[in-house]
Amino acid sequence: MAKGVLVVQTRPVEGREDDYNKWYDEVHLPEIVALAGFTSARRFKLKHGDADPYLALYEVEAEDVTAAQAALGEAMAAGKINMTDALAMDPPPSMSLWEQISECDS
Repeated sequence: MAKGVLVVQTRPVEGREDDYNKWYDEVHLPEIVALAGFTSARRFKLKHGDADPYLALYEVEAEDVTAAQAALGEAMAAGKINMTDALAMDPPPSMSLWEQISECDS
């Protein structure tokens, strides 16, 4: 079984950070983790810099990690993923899929 991580960088609409964080934590993360292939999710906030201030890491485990990402796209297109107007879309969020090639645990 292949492992990977979907990395998503986003930002809230100005003045809507509380709404954005509530939606992300209470609605969006649970909906994504409920999809086949997604095993967990974590969020981070940028400490310094000018990039999109929020980062979400979605752990993926599937025969084909790209199939899990495709399932996410299909769920979004079908309206099965609830979005919010507190998420800034101009420019759109940055998303990249990374397939794990090695691992080292303590």
